[in-house]
Amino acid sequence: MNVETDEKIFTKSFFLIFGALLFTALVMYALMSTVTEYATSMGSSATIAGLVSGIYIFGGLCSRVYSTNAFDRIGWRKTAFIFMIIHFLSCLLYFFVSDVNLLLIVRFIHGIGFGASSNAIITIASVVLPKKRFGEAFGYFMMGTTLAVGIGPFIGGFTYDYFGSNGCFLIAAVFSALAFIFIYLLDVDRYHLTKDNGTESNAEYKGLDKIIEIGAVPVSFFTALTALGYVSILSFYRLYAVEVDLTGIFSWFFIIYSVVLVASRPIAGKIQDSGGDLIICITGIIAQSIGLFLIACLPSTLTVIICAVFLAIGFGTLNSACATIVTRKSAEHRNSYALSTYFIFCDAAIGFGPALLGSFVSASSGYAPVYLISSVITLMALPICLYALRK
Repeated sequence: MNVETDEKIFTKSFFLIFGALLFTALVMYALMSTVTEYATSMGSSATIAGLVSGIYIFGGLCSRVYSTNAFDRIGWRKTAFIFMIIHFLSCLLYFFVSDVNLLLIVRFIHGIGFGASSNAIITIASVVLPKKRFGEAFGYFMMGTTLAVGIGPFIGGFTYDYFGSNGCFLIAAVFSALAFIFIYLLDVDRYHLTKDNGTESNAEYKGLDKIIEIGAVPVSFFTALTALGYVSILSFYRLYAVEVDLTGIFSWFFIIYSVVLVASRPIAGKIQDSGGDLIICITGIIAQSIGLFLIACLPSTLTVIICAVFLAIGFGTLNSACATIVTRKSAEHRNSYALSTYFIFCDAAIGFGPALLGSFVSASSGYAPVYLISSVITLMALPICLYALRK
């Protein structure tokens, strides 16, 4: 395998792959934070609006399952290009949506483009990033998602408020095009996976092993439970903010989240590289559970800020930390399968989560039960975490 022999993190290849991840993720978060509001404006219920939000991720889950085998058969270059084009064209389809049924179809197709594209980008990063500083480097790389989580909902909300849904769709199309340009500019030949690095040995695997990496399941499962807590904020925070009259501070929620995550990620990466997987994960689970509980039971400016900080320490940190864990624990030629397994679980939680959590919303209770239940589900990840990371 042709990789860089030194341990330098910030190379041209890093910034190209980082840019591809950032703009791909921006499409997801800019739309996901507003599409529930768009769906409710069409007259749909909170459950259907949650389904509209989550079906994008479900489409991504389906294409992730396919993409693991596609990498072996046609290579990551063709896989990335094909699905990134689908991702871009889907952004244009939104302009022709006239009802919720069509919106669901477009969201699903869009998700298909997203899943395999992001899978390819992250798999490429596992080859590009230096191995001896992988935890730290992967943490910096995943800040592309961190920034998208912070500025994506902010951009989406601002655009929706001032330019309507069509403005959001146009922004998404621009971001999708930029992601394609970044991945196109990456030096393909230098990092292309070949027979020499053992990729062909995947042919020896049969059955379920042709789809997922079994060893990655425990870590993927407990991370997926924390993802439910995260998606409860992402999908419903604008509606909950209106309900509790905290629209001002909630509009800054993901900005606070991103600032905390950017500041803490280098420290978390170094702790993890020193063997601190367990402390990172336990701290994240407990912090997120507390934050969600506070905004459910005591919504205020202070608790919203605390929740943003604790969610960054929670799923924000776990998202990259646990992806690092499953990659490190798998054989190099199985990295794409381990990462795919991890994101299949997280995608399933994020995809089905909004519809599931939306079913707890009623005229009498409002959206508070969504966050209380998310707090309990997050805490349920703790014993699974202790089992998955046992020595």
